[in-house]
Amino acid sequence: MEFENTYGDARRAAAFDELDFSGTYYLAVRDLRRILSDHVRGGRALDFGCGTGRSTRYLKELGFETQGVDISGEMVALAERRDPGGDYRVITDGDFDGLVEGSFDLVLCAFTFDNIPGRDHKVRLFTGLRQLLADHGRVVNIVSTPEIYTHDWVTFSTSAYPENRLARCGDVVRIVTTDYSDGRPVEDIIWPHENYLAVYREAGLTTLLHERPTASGEEGIAWVSETSVPPWSIYVLGVEPTMP
Repeated sequence: MEFENTYGDARRAAAFDELDFSGTYYLAVRDLRRILSDHVRGGRALDFGCGTGRSTRYLKELGFETQGVDISGEMVALAERRDPGGDYRVITDGDFDGLVEGSFDLVLCAFTFDNIPGRDHKVRLFTGLRQLLADHGRVVNIVSTPEIYTHDWVTFSTSAYPENRLARCGDVVRIVTTDYSDGRPVEDIIWPHENYLAVYREAGLTTLLHERPTASGEEGIAWVSETSVPPWSIYVLGVEPTMP
């Protein structure tokens, strides 16, 4: 399947820029400070697939010296407008030539891989990201669970797409974000946990942590599915040790 950037038009980019880490997105970052504190040593970070800079700004607030990269010029322009002092760059798909190997303590991919098709494509990207890691560097990959496409949520709706329930690894699934002004569905690629593990292994990465956060019900939010069904998977990945 040919890769098409879902957020490559100005209308979608502007709508995405309306989002913060509230609603269902809150569960993607609620535990991130703890996870990064436990697993990341050093302060140099790359936000891979930074979009309009939401996750880049979050990392900067945590004290990381952060560079954001994305393939969408529309998204990067909005990131620079929101954060004029930030370090943002447009890159082409799979092109890491402008990034220094071994220079990042953390590579964050926040929802970046949700609409990237194909095992080979994913493996190539994770292999490139692995090469960017400093010694003891970590990749943190936040992705949608398969369940997000078969339930409704505070921030998302899938009720118009019952065919999502029949989707298998690599299939297109559709989801509507209800917290922004663009009512068009996003087309993502479903990719289950065991298939992500296979991609990581092939890219030379080992899975150090996997969490599927749910809400406690005490957050003061009128949750829909979030207390019983995990919308996100959070992976911490490191470089596999070289065998003697």
